[in-house]
Order: sequence, then structure tokens, then C-alpha cells
Amino acid sequence: MYEKEFLKMLSRSFEEWEEDLSKDLQKYPERQEGFFSQAGYELKRVYTPLDIADLNYFEEIGFPGDYPYTRGVQRTMYRGRLWTMRQYAGFGTAEETNERFKYLLQQGQTGLSVAFDLPTQVGYDSDHPLAEGEVGRVGVAVDSLKDIEILFDGIPLKSVSTSMTINSTAAILLAMYAITAQKQGAKISELRGTIQNDILKEYIARGTYIFPPQPSMKIITDIFEFCAKNMPRWNTISISGYHIREAGANAVQELAFTFCDAIAYVEAAINSGLDPNVFGKQISFFFAAHNNFLEEIAKFRAARRIWAKLMKRRFNVTNPDAMKLRFHTQTGGSTLTAQQPLNNIVRVALQALAAVLGGTQSLHTNSYDEALGLPTEESVRVALRTQQIIAYESGVADTVDPLAGSFAIETLTKNIEEAVWQYIEKIDSLGGMVRAIESGFVQKEIHNSAYRQQIAVEKGEQIVVGVNAFQADQEHQVKNVLKVDPALEKKQINALRQLKNQRDNETVRRSLRNLRDAAKKGENIIPYVFEAVSCYATLGEISDVLREVYGEYTESTIL
Repeated sequence: MYEKEFLKMLSRSFEEWEEDLSKDLQKYPERQEGFFSQAGYELKRVYTPLDIADLNYFEEIGFPGDYPYTRGVQRTMYRGRLWTMRQYAGFGTAEETNERFKYLLQQGQTGLSVAFDLPTQVGYDSDHPLAEGEVGRVGVAVDSLKDIEILFDGIPLKSVSTSMTINSTAAILLAMYAITAQKQGAKISELRGTIQNDILKEYIARGTYIFPPQPSMKIITDIFEFCAKNMPRWNTISISGYHIREAGANAVQELAFTFCDAIAYVEAAINSGLDPNVFGKQISFFFAAHNNFLEEIAKFRAARRIWAKLMKRRFNVTNPDAMKLRFHTQTGGSTLTAQQPLNNIVRVALQALAAVLGGTQSLHTNSYDEALGLPTEESVRVALRTQQIIAYESGVADTVDPLAGSFAIETLTKNIEEAVWQYIEKIDSLGGMVRAIESGFVQKEIHNSAYRQQIAVEKGEQIVVGVNAFQADQEHQVKNVLKVDPALEKKQINALRQLKNQRDNETVRRSLRNLRDAAKKGENIIPYVFEAVSCYATLGEISDVLREVYGEYTESTIL
């Protein structure tokens, strides 16, 4: 990028500057001996062209919309279209969540994001003994197609993009959503949205798995194949670094483990006979935005570059649209504090700004009261307004990748990329991501990172305002914490029982037999899931059939 003579002159000038600085430091010492990013990189005092002298602009940075997409996946980015503004929502029954969805759309939200309760995520109906006390708690309860019909009543699915955070039961929820849209008069080929459908990170970070890894991977490739033929505008997977980060991973591990999951999915799909140039266009990602502002921006830029190189070099992809990393971002839930909760508004604003400067396609901003309970309408509105202020008042959306060329940003981007490739090589040497998970390597790396972060907070080496520094004698109390009415669980169970009495149970039994036979034969199960869903077989009934065929996964203890 720079001529040798210029770099020599700069090097001499920088040495002179540092000599002068040493005198100043004796009089005005720095706050601490060393400064480090959250991922552990020592941050230099100042960055210059010397730090990026070996960086080839055309190969590593380039122009927006061009390989390797470091500067963005669209040529004009937010000058053409702003990111999709989503707020993750779901609680109680479908009726309550439908009201929240309509409220958010009225407030200017441009896409829906659905949170499901724990029984729905792990394939149990609301009347199952293991669901007791969890119905509608951390998301909306969904037992059957009827619940999805209610959930999206009055919301035109033809024109709304919907993201669903669902993994083990993703095929079932996809079928419910598509059939509901058809009943509204939409064609499933028109539908836009995303199912998370990322099972490998469940074994690593979240735990809402049902089946062992191999049959789970089979279901995912079945979804890839079905959607490539029938739902070309739908994102068939949202490979999630978010939950890996929330479990304690640092920024480098978040990218590395997410991309290793992605490699496993792409390899499984190719082995099933699918073309990465086709299904690659329907892969999306989900990342966290945490507090280290510059590192987070660099992380997103590095992510695009890594994915483009992976798809081109490792999988011989030639379709540019299949090389572009498209991602949703959510601000860091684990960074929110119950102490001085209004401080969380500032944290969320900084994290959201980092995501925008990093080039996200979709964004959820957490509400300030989420460390205390489910977000209220007021806190959700503040979170959404945060995105709108960034979009319409800050000016950062008016030029593409405004921090490109920054010596610090480009150096951090390069450092993160290099560290991620090292992790990918390590996991390749272990036999790939599935084997790395089964051996406990990935989980141990995350556990160790989480432990180091917690120790740093406890020792005061990492300041958390309001927690281990700047505490207040009298803190602002959040008065209206949203709580789910326990009576809603009984209401949901009664509705489920009524459904089972009213539906055609012989048709349900026949559809479940067909599904069982298809799963045993190794056929693509998605058409059979659609058949079962359409006659109001429940999520629990469909999951139980697959449990019979595939078995259930039991986690090994990792020390």
C-alpha cells in the first residue's frame, strides 16, 4: 500500500516520536502498564501505516460489494437500504405475543423475531410433565399449527420478514409458518425470513438439543434441500456465534467456532449431493455485539473476509452471492446488569453502533430491564428508538464502511482473522467440529475463557460500571417488571386439549406413521413434517416420533 521510502521515513519519525514520548511518560504515566482487547490482544499505544504496510488493499479490503466483502456485502449498504430492525419478542400464549408484535410494528419495527418457550425448543407440548412451570416463560408457547395461526393473526406474512430462534424443532416451526402463510394466501416461494436451525452450537453453548449430532445434521440437510427447491428466499440456517459468545467465548472464539460449525454444515450438505453455489445463498449468520467497540467493528469486518475465503477456496464456490456473509446482530444480553439498569441503555447504544459500523444486515437491541425480567413495552420502545436514532440522526449510515483504512481498525481486523484461521486449523486437525464437540475441546475453550473473564471482573481488572466500580447508594428501581401470569399455562393446556378433541385424530395418526416410516428409511422428512403439521399433529407428537427413530442425545461431562 505504501512505498518503501515513505515507510523508512515514517519508521525513523516514529522512533523519534517514541523517544520524545518516553520523557512525557516519566511525568505523565499512563493509567496502566498494558491495554488489551477483550480477546486478549495487547493494544498498541498508536497505530500507523507501518502496521498495515503488508496489507494488499485489493485482496484484503477492496470495495463494498466486491470479494472478499470486508467493506460490506452490498455496494451502497445503508445508503440504499437500512438494516432490518428487529426486536426479539415472545412470552405467554400466542395471543399475548401477537399483541406485542403488532405494537412493535406500529412503533416502526421492520421485521419480526420470535422467541419460543423452553418446551417448544426441546420438543415437548405444554401438557407434558417436563413442561410444568416453563410454559410461556422465556418465549411464546407453541404446541400446534393453531398457535402459529393465532401468533400471526392480522400480520401479512407475505410482506413481513420473520426470524425464528428455533433449532431442534426448526423443521416443525418452519412447516407451521409456511402453512399459516399459505392459509393467508401467500406462496411459500415468496416468504422471507430465517430459522436458526443451528444444532451444533446447542451442544456447545445452549443445550436445547433433542437428537444426537448425526441425525440432527440429517434434518438440517433435509431443510436445505427442501428450501432450495420450494422456499428460495428463506434463510435455511442462521449459524449462531451469539450463544457461543454469551456462554463466555471471546470475539475470536465466537467467529472461529461459528465458522467451524458452518464448515460442518456445508460439508454435510455437499455430501448429500447439494450444490454450495445454490444452498450457500440461503446461509446466514447471527453474531453478538459486546462492549469493546473497536474490536467488535473489526470482528464483523474480519468475519466477512473469512467466510468469503472459506467458500471460495475450501468449497470452490464461484457464485458471488454464495460467498457473501449476511448476518443478524444482537446486543449482548450477558453484558447487561441488574445494578443501575438504566446504564444498559448506554451499553446497548454502543453495541448497536458497533454492529452498524461493522455492516450488519439486521439488528436486535436489548432492552435495559432484561437483566431483571421480560422487557416491558416502554423498555422495548427505548431499545427500538436506539436503532432509529443511529439510523436517522447519527449520520453513520450515510457512507459505506466509514472506518475502513483506519490503521487501528485494519490491524485489529487482520489480527482477528489470523487468530480465527489458527482455530480452524486446530479443529480440522481434531477431525472437524462434530468430533471437536464430542471430545469436549470446544466446550473447554469456552469455559476457560468465561472463567478468565469472571476472574478479571472479581479482581477489578475489568471494570463493570455500577457492579465493581461506581456503585450507587440508592439505585434507580425499575418499577414495572413484566411477569408472565401463571394462569396462562393452564389456558394453554386447556386449548391444547380442546384441539386434540376437535381435530381428525385418524388423519393425525396416519401422518405420524408416514413420518416415522420416512425417518426410518432415511428419506427427506420435511414433506412428511408438513403433512403432520397441516392436520394439527402437535409439536410434541412429531418430536416423539423422531425420538423413537433417532434417539436422544446425552451430554458428556466436561472437566
